[in-house]
Amino acid sequence: MTSEKPPLPEDGQRDEAELGLGVEQEVAMEVARDGWDSKVEYFLAQVGFSVGLGNVWRFPYLCHQNGGGAFILLYVLLMGLVGVPLFFLELAAGQSIRQGSIGVWRHISPKLVGIGYSSCVVCFFVALYYNVIIGWSIFYMGSSFQYPLPWENCPTEGNGTVKECAASSPTAYFWYRKALDITDSIDETGEFNPIITGCLLAAWAIVCLAMYKGIKSTGKVMYFSSVFPYVVLLCFLIRGVTLDGASEGIKFMFYPRLEIWADVQVWRQAATQVFFALGLGFGSVIAYSSYNPRNNNCHRDAFTVSGVNFMTSVLATLVVFAVLGFRAKTIATECVKRNMRAALEVMSGADLLINASDVDSITLNEYEEWYRIQGQQLNISACSLEDELKQGVEGTGLAFIAFTEAMTLFPGSPFWSVLFFLMLLNLGLSTMFGTMAGILTPLTDTFKTLRKRKFIFTVCSCAVGFLIGLIFTQRCGNYFVTMFDDYSATLPLIMVVIFQTISVAWVYGADRFLEDLRQMLDRPVSVVYKYLWKYVCPVAMVGLLGASLLKMVLEHPTYTAWNREKASKEVLPYPGWALAVLCTLIVVAFLPVPIGFIHSLLLERLGQSPADAEAAYMPCATTDADQTPLSTLPPSRDDPSSFFPLLPGNHDSHLPNGHIEHFESSAL
Repeated sequence: MTSEKPPLPEDGQRDEAELGLGVEQEVAMEVARDGWDSKVEYFLAQVGFSVGLGNVWRFPYLCHQNGGGAFILLYVLLMGLVGVPLFFLELAAGQSIRQGSIGVWRHISPKLVGIGYSSCVVCFFVALYYNVIIGWSIFYMGSSFQYPLPWENCPTEGNGTVKECAASSPTAYFWYRKALDITDSIDETGEFNPIITGCLLAAWAIVCLAMYKGIKSTGKVMYFSSVFPYVVLLCFLIRGVTLDGASEGIKFMFYPRLEIWADVQVWRQAATQVFFALGLGFGSVIAYSSYNPRNNNCHRDAFTVSGVNFMTSVLATLVVFAVLGFRAKTIATECVKRNMRAALEVMSGADLLINASDVDSITLNEYEEWYRIQGQQLNISACSLEDELKQGVEGTGLAFIAFTEAMTLFPGSPFWSVLFFLMLLNLGLSTMFGTMAGILTPLTDTFKTLRKRKFIFTVCSCAVGFLIGLIFTQRCGNYFVTMFDDYSATLPLIMVVIFQTISVAWVYGADRFLEDLRQMLDRPVSVVYKYLWKYVCPVAMVGLLGASLLKMVLEHPTYTAWNREKASKEVLPYPGWALAVLCTLIVVAFLPVPIGFIHSLLLERLGQSPADAEAAYMPCATTDADQTPLSTLPPSRDDPSSFFPLLPGNHDSHLPNGHIEHFESSAL
């Protein structure tokens, strides 16, 4: 670009002036991207993406299963050593290069472009099943506008209760039979569930409406979808701590069991939770930060967003176990009353070693002591509070079975049920917006045709997502959700993040990257990050990958199915065809990385620049509110593997409207 001011256009030259001055000027004007309207919108978007359904049901479950307070300490350790440094790396890369994941890694080296495409594939896989969970939340929220709640009591059949419901529970029966109408195994497909299909369509319609204008529309939606869940969590916390049994639940939750630190799989689960909690490898963090001004303090953002994410997980855990403690104590107390009445029928009151004349006054501790001494001989249950707390606290079982059962015990249960599922809906949507940004932003930045037709591309992407997502609305669809959740993202994302870290720390150079950040932020960044990026993070991620692969090899992949005849869950091994599908998911998600590398090598052998080979690719410029946008220039035509410094020089070009457009070369 030239810095000379062109003469004012004459009448005959007006059209030419309106089109821009020179080919490069025309390119920059054509591909200019929007920026965030405010820092608040950006912050809410990053928090909304990182804080999702996993904070509400996966984190509490992992804490419960893996040592309570000890797991939280381990989580904080891994968050500080691995999570925050890698999160900061993605924020800085997106903000400096100003493109989505494809453009960022292509800009470091054309051989690495496959990393960005792999992130897009994983985002697409996740979006397919994640929106199904949002559809379930819509279904439950709509069903909550009834009194009593439809899952509060078992339906009748003839002169009695439905056998399947009586043998399980009203909430389990409603989930497996009314909501999912689930089959007994993944081999039985069954027809489509029309109600869930309609809810899935509604979920995709909401996502499409929120995304059709890019961040201009998404940012406005975030004011509600990111903030509302905190309002609901605080309401539930205030209500929950006043319930009988809440203290027992919270105490059970946070009681530290430090011996779990010796278990390698606990470290694997903690690292995986850190990994997914911050959304590493999806490309969504890069996409959101690419719309920021160059001088935005992304270092502070990394700590702030990570801190909010962790505190949200702790807040959700307090809420979950306060409510589950109330549920467990209520169920255990009813069990004590039922058993003591049965004991009185078998034995006279004088023979019992407990005062059974007033069963309402018997505490759980008194019953536990009596049961240990005498009750075991009477063939009655232990009525254990701890056993009740262990029931149904994993994943969808927590949200759609255990928590829904607890809410039936609340006064005004429909109100609390609507609040809860509206919270889940907003948590899911805010994460879904980030996931879709991880697909749409890099592809529209890279391909000119898609960039020109962003609205159509967004609508078509949502339509394709809905059509493919129909496999999850079959009667066996829940089993496919589990398969995608367990295998379509974990291993590919771990490998993507390993390549990202090596690309910046070793290919580009950690020292060089820190110097670029110093220039971009106008302040030095701690040299500690150099050693974290070069050694600690790669070793930790390789260890996580090894532990995950070892678990897959040593343990045959299984899923939890619902047996209609037994009215209970059972663990089944995946059939051969399902194993082939999940292996295909892993391979397809990671395949772009080696393909991109091989493609770049072939182009070099042919003497063709990778930037030239992709005719649809064009540099991208972002117009910032501070009038200091950055343009992204591809590597040198003569040397495709060459790099530019982050801020080598500035160039001013005068636009037809008389304003000066300030361009700065930006490359890692």
